[in-house]
Amino acid sequence: MKFKDPRRALAFTLPEVLIALFLLGLFLPSVFAVNGVCLRLINATKESTAALQSVHDRCETLRNLAFTDLISVSRVQSIVATPANASDFCKNATEVVKISSYPVANGVTQFTRSPNGSVTNDSIATDLGSTLVQVTVSSSWNATFGGRARSEEATTLISNGTKK
Repeated sequence: MKFKDPRRALAFTLPEVLIALFLLGLFLPSVFAVNGVCLRLINATKESTAALQSVHDRCETLRNLAFTDLISVSRVQSIVATPANASDFCKNATEVVKISSYPVANGVTQFTRSPNGSVTNDSIATDLGSTLVQVTVSSSWNATFGGRARSEEATTLISNGTKK
């Protein structure tokens, strides 16, 4: 018959248990805090991606217009009145569309679409020309992570030519 060696007992002492509980008490809240920060950063990345997609969708919509429609104030204002795409982001962002002749601007036609969907015509260019215009679309919003003002912008040149 074999007896266990009392020196090899696996029982833990009270100080060891208290230290383990203390370390566990520090570790678990730290993990949850890091997880919360990561989730907010993912949300901020989603917002930036949605803003970039919104700006590009608006640029493509304007690029696909006939040149006469692109330099028409009423036609562009009616297009800007609808959101660039169906994402929820477009409901929370302010969108600005600027159209000017290129290379020499004779004023800028600017439209601002607020988050509630109303469109204001901020300025009208005296002459947009008949050959080449510069279109700048920007989207701005307050980020959910930190509440900082954020913006995305894209600029493109559109020429009067035949579509293929």
